[in-house]
Amino acid sequence: MDESGKPQDPQESGPDRPPQPTEHAPDGPQPPSPGTPGTPGGEARAHAEPKAPGGGILMGRPFGVPVYVAPSWFLVAALITWVFGGQLERVLPELGAARYLVSLFFAVAFYASVLVHELAHTVAAIRFKLPVRRIQLQFFGGVSEIEKETETPGREFVLAFVGPLLSLVLAGVFYVGMQLVEPGTVPGVLLAGLMISNLIVAVFNLLPGLPLDGGRMLRAVVWKLTGRPMSGTVAAAWVGRALAVTVLIGLPLLTHTGALGRAPEEIGGADSLTDALLAAILAAIIWTGAGNSLRMARLRERLPDLTARTLTRRAIPVETDTPLSEALRRADDAGARALVVVDRQGSPTALVREAAIIGIPEHRRPWVTVGTLAQDLKDGMRVGAELAGEDLLDHLRATPATEYLVVEHSGEIYGVLSTTDVERAFVAAMARTP
Repeated sequence: MDESGKPQDPQESGPDRPPQPTEHAPDGPQPPSPGTPGTPGGEARAHAEPKAPGGGILMGRPFGVPVYVAPSWFLVAALITWVFGGQLERVLPELGAARYLVSLFFAVAFYASVLVHELAHTVAAIRFKLPVRRIQLQFFGGVSEIEKETETPGREFVLAFVGPLLSLVLAGVFYVGMQLVEPGTVPGVLLAGLMISNLIVAVFNLLPGLPLDGGRMLRAVVWKLTGRPMSGTVAAAWVGRALAVTVLIGLPLLTHTGALGRAPEEIGGADSLTDALLAAILAAIIWTGAGNSLRMARLRERLPDLTARTLTRRAIPVETDTPLSEALRRADDAGARALVVVDRQGSPTALVREAAIIGIPEHRRPWVTVGTLAQDLKDGMRVGAELAGEDLLDHLRATPATEYLVVEHSGEIYGVLSTTDVERAFVAAMARTP
């Protein structure tokens, strides 16, 4: 930095936190990792960076993992209540207006089944020592936000398969329940609906294309055969895109041929429009999720290039009572861009914040000591010079700060790492990812 306190290169001050390479949301602006959900029933999501806390109404913390209900769930709950209520009117006309209460119960029970599906992913992730940030129930199902990728294809396969497996088990449980009640009654209709819906969730999620669970299973198989996780991601992502096109074209065709249980002559213009809209939404979610999974996988290949050593700014040690103007003069002479406050034994105790330097007018700098602008070194603010990739990002997320002290294995000061520089490097890596 020069005496104005500004960096000597084009870098600028950035957010006070490290970059977060998500999203992982399939329909959001940030790219996910393989396994991104967003389709009926929900799938496990493994991603490099967590989202901000929240995302809806907190319903509880099973296994210590917060479960949120997104606002979009209320929209789909109302839609399910209306559609299922219309079906009940034909099957149980004697219910009258009470059919909508029964339909609402069905909507809640169905999403409770989705939650069980997601909890299966969560329990498997915990068993594999993978951190789970949260579960979210949303418009088209559920999302288990798993913060790490699995280390082996076998674990990847198991983590993906347990969700559809639990949905199949639930379908079987509801089928057994149907045998124990009178058909044509409210319990019988509810159990039949839950059996069919869980069967659909299981079968749909077993389709072999990302971002579905079946896509993650295909990824695991190709990974095992080739020894390269990236090869598995590419194969599963392209199958996912083909699946999206199949859904877009095939779902309306199945409806019009009567393959879904309705005679073609019973299908009106409104039904055709609804089917086409549903197919378009599902196809868009699958296509976007597959593409995002592929982009995140390619980004992960570039992450090892982000090393603390290469991103670190050269720093000079100064004592706490050194005037700011003198400290900046020494830094300028040494070609350094950061200041580390040390005690009289030369041990680092604090870092001078760049934002604080910029806020001091030049005429006041001879009268301001660096100690008044420094941030004490806390646990986690020391970063090993060899830390790189996701390990580096995880370390910075665990201890949010604007600057970090970078040290060698011996404990010797190497320099100062600014989150501004990390963020810019991460954005550049994303920009190079097709």
